Amino acid sequence: MKPIPNAEGRRINWPNYKTGVRHIYFRMKAERDFASIGIEIAHPDEELQELYFEQLRQFKKMFESIVGEEWNWKLHQKNEFGQAISRIEKILPAVTVMDSEDWPDIIAFLKPRIIALDEFWNSVKPGFES
Repeated sequence: MKPIPNAEGRRINWPNYKTGVRHIYFRMKAERDFASIGIEIAHPDEELQELYFEQLRQFKKMFESIVGEEWNWKLHQKNEFGQAISRIEKILPAVTVMDSEDWPDIIAFLKPRIIALDEFWNSVKPGFES
């Protein structure tokens, strides 16, 4: 992914994507039984977290148009550390990062989606910066 520029034509560190907005993250995971990608809202104030989530939900049709599919929208759930977060995510089940034969499927799953997330974020980010 290194040679692929972001939506603005700049070089980017895709695995450590910086949204530029505190408490909003893009997360890519490849685990022992799944791979996933998503937007994670981790604001410690659950009311503000819900506000960010609802702001994103206002762009749901645009989001789905850009990513080309429906994702799961989950408000206020616990992460692996017990913190309340909200997520917009897509999961690829039945793959494992431990099996090199699954790597092409994992990469083929993550790559177009992180590029699409970048395109989406480039369009909506100004509304989250203030």
